[in-house]
Amino acid sequence: MSFRNYKDLIEYGDTVIVYMGYDNMLQFRVERRKVHQTKFGAIKHDDLVGVRFCTKIACTRGYVYALHPTPELWTINLPHRTQILYSTDISMIITQLELKPGSIVVEAGTGSGSLSHAILRTIVPNGRLHTFDFHAQRVQTARDEFVAHGFSDSEVSVALRDVCSDGFGVADSTVDAVFLDLPSPWLAIPFAAKALVAGGRICSFSPCMEQVQRACAAMTEAHFTDITTLECLQRTLDVRTVVLPVADLGYGPGKAVGNGADASDVKPATGHVELGGIGIQNDARPKKARYSENTGNTDYIAAEDGNASGQGDDRRSHIKPPWIQLPQPKASYVFKSAMPPLQMNGHTGFLTFATLYAH
Repeated sequence: MSFRNYKDLIEYGDTVIVYMGYDNMLQFRVERRKVHQTKFGAIKHDDLVGVRFCTKIACTRGYVYALHPTPELWTINLPHRTQILYSTDISMIITQLELKPGSIVVEAGTGSGSLSHAILRTIVPNGRLHTFDFHAQRVQTARDEFVAHGFSDSEVSVALRDVCSDGFGVADSTVDAVFLDLPSPWLAIPFAAKALVAGGRICSFSPCMEQVQRACAAMTEAHFTDITTLECLQRTLDVRTVVLPVADLGYGPGKAVGNGADASDVKPATGHVELGGIGIQNDARPKKARYSENTGNTDYIAAEDGNASGQGDDRRSHIKPPWIQLPQPKASYVFKSAMPPLQMNGHTGFLTFATLYAH
């Protein structure tokens, strides 16, 4: 099967990504009379043949999805032979190296092939990837994976080679981009300068700043310019429901509404009320509150029964205090907020980019 050309139906020999959740996936090759066990039950490979990719597959205790592999899904599910690069760094590398269909790229070292698949999808069909590693078993495994995933020998070559001492083995001034993931990248930078065309780009990935400093010094000595070091950090935010009590602004019982507001304009805050997109939740029933009308005459004070009271003054018989509904202190704002988790993946490595111009 091919990682670059999508197909509709699953066949024997295809690689399938089984999706059981956002952080729960697995990959396998479809083979005759083989069975895979998942937390949702058994998956018989023979039952997958002829089924359309991205189809819901029923299991004994639930269902899963059979997805077509992509470089991004392969990065998440590949068998780890070394530490790998993830999509956050890979996307920056592809962009900064200015890769496109037809580009000639050198990669050292191959590792688990995470970045290699992303590079190949970008540069095929007319491009070529030369990837090197100093571990014989990793070289053979990577070569088998590229063949199984639909990449031909004219598109990718995998070689066992120590590039720090022997170079890349390619003709001078024929490579568009070089990527180095080595413990001592400064030893391979002079070979990269010979292999790159005028205007070619280089990237060195290093986890330590001391490695970055020595690599930058070697790039400067090899006449590279536009040297820039980047660090890609991914931050996850969880959406949560937040409940906060309504602030007490002093409008309690026995206090005037203020600014000539009519008491009849004050509404009860019961249940859930939307104010400008923010919900207000109140679990308590509102209670009636009595207000005194301040007319400058202390005789006009509201009584408990709602009528003017007092003796010896007939002017109070026509006075009625206003009755209004007030929100209770138990009211609260309910809204959505994005908050970072308590634990989060941090630093992976530094990416140093540079350009080799004609000099």
